[in-house]
Amino acid sequence: MIRVLNIIETISSGGVERRRLSMAKLLDKSTFELKIICTNSYGSFADEIRKHGVEVIEIGSLTNFLDVKQHLKVQKIIANFKPHIIHGAIFEGVTMAAINGFWKRVPIIILEETSDPQTRSWKGNLLMKALTLLAHKVIGVSPAATNYLINTLKIGKNKVALITNGIATPRTVSLDETIMLKKQLNISEHEIVIGSIGRMTDDANKRFSDLINAFAILVKKQLPVKLILVGDGVEKKKYIQQVQNLGLQKQVFFAGYQADTSLYYSIFDVFSLVSSHESFGLVLAEAMFHKLPIVATKVGGMKYIVDDKETGFLVEKYDVKSIASKLETLCENKQLRQEFGQKGFLKATQNYTEERYVNTIKELYSNLVTRHFRTVQPDKINKTTQQ
Repeated sequence: MIRVLNIIETISSGGVERRRLSMAKLLDKSTFELKIICTNSYGSFADEIRKHGVEVIEIGSLTNFLDVKQHLKVQKIIANFKPHIIHGAIFEGVTMAAINGFWKRVPIIILEETSDPQTRSWKGNLLMKALTLLAHKVIGVSPAATNYLINTLKIGKNKVALITNGIATPRTVSLDETIMLKKQLNISEHEIVIGSIGRMTDDANKRFSDLINAFAILVKKQLPVKLILVGDGVEKKKYIQQVQNLGLQKQVFFAGYQADTSLYYSIFDVFSLVSSHESFGLVLAEAMFHKLPIVATKVGGMKYIVDDKETGFLVEKYDVKSIASKLETLCENKQLRQEFGQKGFLKATQNYTEERYVNTIKELYSNLVTRHFRTVQPDKINKTTQQ
């Protein structure tokens, strides 16, 4: 039995915790025992993980990099669980995994870069570099992330692994559900629905303001369009005010946080994400599973997910006019929407399934454990993993 301790930051509904849910669901429980430490959790996502027999332990937020009280909590869990692997993601998780995994002599330390840190300070880069020196493997969730690890932090290529995100196959939405939601939102049959999904916590990143301004251009051109924004956060009030200032109250709907996003994807005709930076862009893969054409910015991992002029259009960040132009092209061409959507669906099913993701993680875990115990303690590999 290979014991794996995952350490992450807050569990809500983001990509990192979704990947841990995939592990909880699909890792072979006769081979792997999984435990997760998080700082905090919100909503029901942690309970979803627990339903699959994985313990989730909340320890509270770190007050600083060297929060002794929190590190001692992690060390106690390590002492009781005796993991063969400690796997940290996001700054807090990376910090706790690297420091405490090294201090408690966990055999294998894995760190995961989940962002595209274009604005990370030199101090942040130096700290991340120092932490990776304690790791046996460093995962990048996209080519953008691995490029950062190799080219900025100067980590050896043999130490870096590219493991792109995977998502669960979306549920099938019935026609009746779709019709009812469109009726509730007052969307007529001839209107084209543009949709976007994401946390509304930082407009400097997600740039929903750019999407709203681009949408306003389409409305001025009298295109029959509606914009649906799914998500919540502190920036939502600003977006609502922006919509009111532009006089778009009848064309823009804020759906708030939705646990079941499949229903909303089912009413979209076009999906758009225009972030200024993005490590991967999980919602793009989700949109592709729903056979939606995409308009996205050419940043981070998104430029690797969307094939320009094949599965959607890529535009420069902050370029509102280009965003509007590409949205207009898709709104006016149903055949192109269908072609892009079908090609995107094929790419998603080949590259972004949670089964593919978990199988890759399983192979990494197994190889590292086998290599470590054969090299360091060849007589203990079976005895240790069977305990």
